[in-house]
Amino acid sequence: MTTLKEGDKAPGFTANDQNGKTVSLADYTGKNVILYFYPKDDTPGCTAESCDFRDNYQSLLGKGYEVIGVSTDDEKSHKKFETKYSLPFTLIADSSHEIVEAYGVWVEKNMYGKKYMGTARTTFIIDAEGIIKHVISKVDTKASSQQVLDLVN
Repeated sequence: MTTLKEGDKAPGFTANDQNGKTVSLADYTGKNVILYFYPKDDTPGCTAESCDFRDNYQSLLGKGYEVIGVSTDDEKSHKKFETKYSLPFTLIADSSHEIVEAYGVWVEKNMYGKKYMGTARTTFIIDAEGIIKHVISKVDTKASSQQVLDLVN
């Protein structure tokens, strides 16, 4: 597992979004990016986190930040999630687990004594040159955008 930290170059990626459009991190060169990894579409914590980014999307854009969500769900699941909650940003479908592995967020989890592999909820703040400025590993799902704003103000 890769452990990325502040100052590291963000790993590049190319994958499809919720509309089947190919998206690369390189498409955002020259822009600041909030890249948030979440475990699963339409679950309570992930919905709270995504809706918090939605509710504060304009203020994040105003501060010069683009928002990109990533989970291992497929495009169809992402499209349903986007539509249900009116999410205004890109959701990347990482069904192959390449991106979650590159960012070191595909980890062993333990629920009720059962071990399984899953996505560790993590947010990376990446600057316009593609350098990781901040890593938020203890995400507050109801205040995820505020956690970002507190770091970038």
